[in-house]
Amino acid sequence: MKKGWYLLLLLILLVFPFQGLAAKKTVINYWTHTDDNRTRIEDKYIAEFEKLHPNVEIKRVVNEASKMGDIVLTAFAANNGPDIFNLPIEQEYGYICNKRVAPVDYRALGYKSLAALKDDYAANTFEPVTMNGKIYGLPLELTNWCIFINKKIFRSVGLDPEKDYPKTWEEMADVSEKLVLRNGEILIRRGFDFRYPYYLVSFLPMVQQLGGDLISADGKTAIVNDQAWIKALNFMKEWGPHGRNLGSPTYINARKIFDKDNNDIAMCLSGFYQEGRLKNDNPEFFDSGEWMVVPFPVFEDAVENQGCAFYGHYLMVNDSIPKKKQKIAWEFIKYMLDHPMEYLTEVNLIQPRKNLVNSEFFKELPYTDVFMDDMERSKAVFLHQNGYQFEQYIREAIEAVMLSGTKTEEALKTLKRNIQEVLDEE
Repeated sequence: MKKGWYLLLLLILLVFPFQGLAAKKTVINYWTHTDDNRTRIEDKYIAEFEKLHPNVEIKRVVNEASKMGDIVLTAFAANNGPDIFNLPIEQEYGYICNKRVAPVDYRALGYKSLAALKDDYAANTFEPVTMNGKIYGLPLELTNWCIFINKKIFRSVGLDPEKDYPKTWEEMADVSEKLVLRNGEILIRRGFDFRYPYYLVSFLPMVQQLGGDLISADGKTAIVNDQAWIKALNFMKEWGPHGRNLGSPTYINARKIFDKDNNDIAMCLSGFYQEGRLKNDNPEFFDSGEWMVVPFPVFEDAVENQGCAFYGHYLMVNDSIPKKKQKIAWEFIKYMLDHPMEYLTEVNLIQPRKNLVNSEFFKELPYTDVFMDDMERSKAVFLHQNGYQFEQYIREAIEAVMLSGTKTEEALKTLKRNIQEVLDEE
């Protein structure tokens, strides 16, 4: 009888050799936004990391940046969020408040303490992702936006880009009027257009320039200084198709077409990373010297000289996955972020490590002085646990006045009511 069992066991092992004993791979799902330059280097990091860790598989999933917020939110709502993800911090902040992401495992990163981790980075780098003494993300990039200009298009209408570039929003509208080309009511060349729908980054600072704000200092009251909001919303209304017809959320993102140099956009709002994309997308234009970067404009009667808000994309880890898997996730994040110079030179992303931003190499790159000077006069992007929802309400208000002809006062009234309802429920 025993002999029969031995033969049966031998047969099983021959047919299914060691399958039950083979170690399963740990799969780490990493969700991020589209960027061809970053994809190239991160795919390389993934291959290297997997070689060093044969039992780990990294699945990198990319989506358009404008869609990432909704995609990640939907996944977490279904308790099926990615293991690692990155979003703009104004969208990520709610995940920290609601305890959906894990605190940084500084030991997995090779640090003796959180203080040692913070000491590697520029001041205030971790302020947006710190809560109750814990840090909840590592910066993939720290970013602010300035104005990129196509010099050739300026000269084509008799403007000197070095002297005539817009310093105020009023000048931005007037200069854009000179630059636009239309086929009937259709814009075939825009002078400038906004970064729809990133309104906490670029539109709220315009309101703040005029002395307004989204909520009161005590966090209890929606909309500070109605007149500041009315002026900023009226500016957007006049910008749109029912006003001076200079641009609209319905057109393709200006940043996406600027690099092509196809005479369809003269100015766009973007970050330092745009230089890396320009170099990759159109090296001839990049090397031509026919583009430049200038500061974020202010209103003529601004009470505060404020630039575009700066923000970070922070890599975060899902708190619902097992601790062992969290440790591997942080180790992989560390492996990627241990290449700050390559992120800078290949993707033009600024990781705010002290040894990078203080280097002569960094200071000598094109227009880093413009970006750094603008950051000095800027505030960090508005952060609130319901910030992503607030941004959607701002979007509704702006699109109502620009596209639907809604009166500015009515749009503001609706915006105030929507945000106040959220604040009252907290």
